[in-house]
Amino acid sequence: MIGKALRLLSLLGSYPDGVGISELSRAAGYPVSTTHRLLGSLAAEGFVRNDPKSKRYALGLRLFELGQQVSHARGFAGVALPVMEQVSAHTGEPTLMAVLDGRDQLYVHAVEGRQQVQIRGEPGRRGPLHCTSMGKCLVAFAPEEQRLRLVAELELTPMGPRSITGRAAFAAEIELVRERGYAVADEEHVPGIRAVGVPVCGPDGAALAALSTAAPAYRMSVADLTEFVPALRTAARELAAVLPRRQAVSGRSSSRSSRPGGP
Repeated sequence: MIGKALRLLSLLGSYPDGVGISELSRAAGYPVSTTHRLLGSLAAEGFVRNDPKSKRYALGLRLFELGQQVSHARGFAGVALPVMEQVSAHTGEPTLMAVLDGRDQLYVHAVEGRQQVQIRGEPGRRGPLHCTSMGKCLVAFAPEEQRLRLVAELELTPMGPRSITGRAAFAAEIELVRERGYAVADEEHVPGIRAVGVPVCGPDGAALAALSTAAPAYRMSVADLTEFVPALRTAARELAAVLPRRQAVSGRSSSRSSRPGGP
């Protein structure tokens, strides 16, 4: 039942304006009676709220409270954003931060740049590892056993026109990232989006997180983006000194002005 309740919470996250119990039951594949019982228990603890007029259910403030507690406990609140703001002030482009969570990257922070059209990473959303610059960094600088497992087992789903889908090619890409210390994603996640990323490594060389600068391909070439690597590395060193040694927190990226994201 715990698993079913957690699935309902995950589904509710897809309905920011709330959802009726019948629709939610169909999405979850549960009987209406089971869904109603689980929602009642979750609502009693503040994890779910119910609008008595519309009869629609949505996520409750208890989840926000827990999220804030996790953010503070793991050292993200008040630490990463000032450093990332300095990077965006230098590049004029958005700066994003993600951590490794299982076989996904999880967006934890994003700072906007000055451009009208820019990429936006939504904190709390998940993204793929194999076709994003931060994802590649998180794989390349994961502890060896974990890195080898990810390289061997990640699904290399084609997403953008330049996605790497071959196992040998992906292994070679990860070795290249380890060798040069940064990763590039050239329209690999979403058409028209490029990004460059660096790892934020602890004393043992394992990635605590990753940072990236992302921009529309029409505005930034790969060569243009790689010029931002020194600024990203400086920020990564600053963050490595203050972030907790173990991170495990988590997004899908999107864009403003109808530009899809994919850092």
